[in-house]
Amino acid sequence: MFEVQEFIASCQVALKEHSPELAVKELMERAMSCPSTVEAALGTPTQGGITTLLRSDELTVLSIIWPPGMALYPHNHNLWAVIGLYGGQEDNTFFRRDTRGTGLVRAGFKELQAQDAIVLGKEAIHAVTNPRGVFTGAIHVYGGDFFAQPRSEWDSEQSEERPYSVERAMQAFAEANEKWLMKQRKSS
Repeated sequence: MFEVQEFIASCQVALKEHSPELAVKELMERAMSCPSTVEAALGTPTQGGITTLLRSDELTVLSIIWPPGMALYPHNHNLWAVIGLYGGQEDNTFFRRDTRGTGLVRAGFKELQAQDAIVLGKEAIHAVTNPRGVFTGAIHVYGGDFFAQPRSEWDSEQSEERPYSVERAMQAFAEANEKWLMKQRKSS
């Protein structure tokens, strides 16, 4: 059975390990091995958004629900991250900075399904898409304060780097929720 506070406490203990991100990944893999218990603990997703489960200088744990069809622009974290999915699908397109400083270059792709867990290094730049017609439920663990860490975002691969805006990300979730609701209304 997945217990949110027990998971958080285990992640805090994992920070003392030589490679905390790998220790947290092991915890995440264990938690995601039974996705229905994670969903039971966090609730069945009915709308997209970001819920903070823990925020400290050393660790942030978020419950992230991606609305169907949502795509979030390229961004970085400047922190290591561990992502685990308990429902749906999360497509990650990875980038690196163009050596000419004119944007980003695609550097890889990883499709995550329920029960998957992945580690993102501090230098990772990625864009996220939920390509399916269902909500995607995920837990994200960051090695620091996700909300206070200076980082960057890009509108697209060709756009210029700018400071990351939490408000802009929240607006993207709100717009994706509205788009999904409108689609649901039209189909009923």
